[in-house]
Amino acid sequence: MDAGARHVLPRSAQIQGLLRKAGHAASTAMQIGLVLEKGAKVVIAGRDEERSAKAFEELKAVSPNVSFHRTDASDPKQAKDLIDFAVKTYDSIDIIYNNTGIDSVHPVDQMGDDDFNNVVKYAAQQMEQQDHGGAIVSTSSIEGSVGDPNLPSYNASKGGVNLLTQSVALTLAEYNIRVNAVNPGYVYSGAVNGETKGKEGMERLAALHPLGRLGKPEEIAHGVMFLVENEFTTGTYLYIDGGYTAQ
Repeated sequence: MDAGARHVLPRSAQIQGLLRKAGHAASTAMQIGLVLEKGAKVVIAGRDEERSAKAFEELKAVSPNVSFHRTDASDPKQAKDLIDFAVKTYDSIDIIYNNTGIDSVHPVDQMGDDDFNNVVKYAAQQMEQQDHGGAIVSTSSIEGSVGDPNLPSYNASKGGVNLLTQSVALTLAEYNIRVNAVNPGYVYSGAVNGETKGKEGMERLAALHPLGRLGKPEEIAHGVMFLVENEFTTGTYLYIDGGYTAQ
């Protein structure tokens, strides 16, 4: 990948959401930092302006090629405005880091305004018009491949991300737009650590993984970067789970 020519748009509103969830907050920040170091340009978007602005300021220290746009991605108009802002600021959109599932009975570029993932829809339309390909990476979960009696809705949601990743990859392949996902195991984070889970709780979580430990945020970030940069990979979901789903 010619990183200097790429313009990166992480999934709108997910910086804010992930700052309060699993290890993906740190891995998202690290992933953005990695692409900034490679010379890419980034738009950060989120509903929580205070949290998103904090991430923006931290990343500004890595590179000046980062912008912030307040967005509620569930609002179709704001989602479209975000894409327009990114194109106006950096001329094109080449990469989406999407941390939410997409759900539609239509091809991704034909979703209606009531569909869940407005930003991916408008970004896919923009990528098609640009006619030089692109990459979309979503965050799924190990819980999309295994059942959990306490997480039926979450299992269904993340299972949907996995299958929709494949479906959308087939839809967009003719435009050389690659669509993949990462499926992390349990990752150290603000929500998963010794303080929140206790020593015994952390030991139980670690024991679920054959490697005997939890994942690190940077390990998820490097997985995302692999999917962004490998131009012959599409329609796959990458398990970064310490062997959890191999059992």
